[in-house]
Amino acid sequence: MNAGARRRWRVPPGQVAVKCAAAAAVTALAVLYGHDPQFVFLAAAAAVGLNALALRDLVAPVRLAADEGGLTVVTGYAGRRRVAWDEISAIRVDERRRLLLRTRMLEIETADDLHLLSAFDLGADVHDVADELYRLRARTSR
Repeated sequence: MNAGARRRWRVPPGQVAVKCAAAAAVTALAVLYGHDPQFVFLAAAAAVGLNALALRDLVAPVRLAADEGGLTVVTGYAGRRRVAWDEISAIRVDERRRLLLRTRMLEIETADDLHLLSAFDLGADVHDVADELYRLRARTSR
């Protein structure tokens, strides 16, 4: 990374498109089957959830940004927090296996917070992102 360069990890556009399409499809099904109150209730709940996820991806697509000064991470629904490198106590990957599933989360720990990001948030493998953050942090601490 060049001096002054900034690295950003974002939700992949294809993933956002799928969420938007799914929200539109479920909303259309709720309208088409308006005569069935139970179906409308379930479809409306699913549509609200999918729309909320898609809206977050549209409003705050960049989940993590890094530069020589530190990190900017998404907090809450779509807020942002700037964290200087010296405020970060740990950067690690948490990997868990349950049943047949494996989950990997990038953990960025500060004195008062823990930021968790998945490959779906970053559009990249969490191990690769962690390695790049380690390198950038080491370069800036000299």
